Amino acid sequence: MTIALHSLTTGTFVPFLRNLSALLDKAAAQGHDGAALAQIRLAPDMLPLSMQVRFVCDQARFGVARLVGEEPPAVADADADADLAGFKARIERTIAYVESVAADRYRGAETRTIAFPLAADLSVEFTGEQFLRDFAFPNFYFHLVTSYDILRNQGVQIGKADYMAHIGYALRGTPPAEGSGRQ
Repeated sequence: MTIALHSLTTGTFVPFLRNLSALLDKAAAQGHDGAALAQIRLAPDMLPLSMQVRFVCDQARFGVARLVGEEPPAVADADADADLAGFKARIERTIAYVESVAADRYRGAETRTIAFPLAADLSVEFTGEQFLRDFAFPNFYFHLVTSYDILRNQGVQIGKADYMAHIGYALRGTPPAEGSGRQ
């Protein structure tokens, strides 16, 4: 069975980006200060929420762009993302870009060579399939989960059901009462 990369990228990035936006909505609805949250880190050597959200979006944008052989569209400087509204705007621009790339643009992406620098004397080279599986998706999920963890650590009342909200279409039966399970 072959899974089209367009379906895989769009079907992964867009729902999880929407989930992240909904997590930010919950933070705002619960009265959390977005500017303060933007600066929170889980550890001193980790990036703050502002950069975690930026990198979630960058992995989706750069992932799609590299697969279809183009430069991703420019987005506002990260300094513009100083609060929840700025984060949400970046997420919406990212979703719009990912959804704008037509399926036929992915033709040949599985075997396309994708190479780019990581640092001054370090680069990587993948096939499109390897890039998506081994680089874009793991980095996307890492920064997404770190964003979730920062929000949760700061008292935003969210749980695994919020992180996994995109699977609502597949649920059968009666979900457990809120707060009745481990998160």
